[in-house]
This record gives sequence, structure tokens and C-alpha cells, in this order.
Amino acid sequence: MTHKATKTVIITEKLIFDGVVRIIDEAGASGYTVVAAGGKGSRGVRTSGRAAVVDAFANVKIEVITASREMAEQIAEKVAAQYFENYSGVTYLEEVEILRVHKF
Repeated sequence: MTHKATKTVIITEKLIFDGVVRIIDEAGASGYTVVAAGGKGSRGVRTSGRAAVVDAFANVKIEVITASREMAEQIAEKVAAQYFENYSGVTYLEEVEILRVHKF
């Protein structure tokens, strides 16, 4: 049986990863997944396949699944308010279905 949950996706610079993870932890999320990310946006093209001259300027995609939509919104809003005026980034929410609700 599945249960409804909300996934927060944050795509941003690796340079601010520690601060973003701190926001996620402080919100009470049980965990997150992070992968290298690349693409094109308002601040240019970022690749994920080649090493960056400075690794901190690479992009990452962080996914957080929470049982509470309110927690997901809190994470997304705080990350955007604290970082996205000065760093590249985008965040969005997706409704998902999970199997083991006790994990979230």
C-alpha cells in the first residue's frame, strides 16, 4: 500500500551544499539524496560529465522526501530565501507515493 508524500528538489551550486543540508536537517527531515547535476539556465550552462575547474562550482541535485507538505514547503522557502539571490538554484515540489511511510 502506498502513502502520499512530498518530494522537495533543490538544484544548486555545490558551494552552498553544507548550508542547504543544515536547513534540511533543522527542518526535521529524515534524510536526503544528492547527485551531480548539469544543465542550462539563466546563469549559463553547467555540465555534470566533466570535472569543473573548481569542484565547488559544480551543481548538485538534492532530493528530500517528507510525509508533511508543510515541512517540504518550509525547506524550499528557506533555501530560496537564504541562498537564491546570490547563488544559482531552483527548487520545486512534487507529490509522490511512498511504500514505507515510517521512513519519512
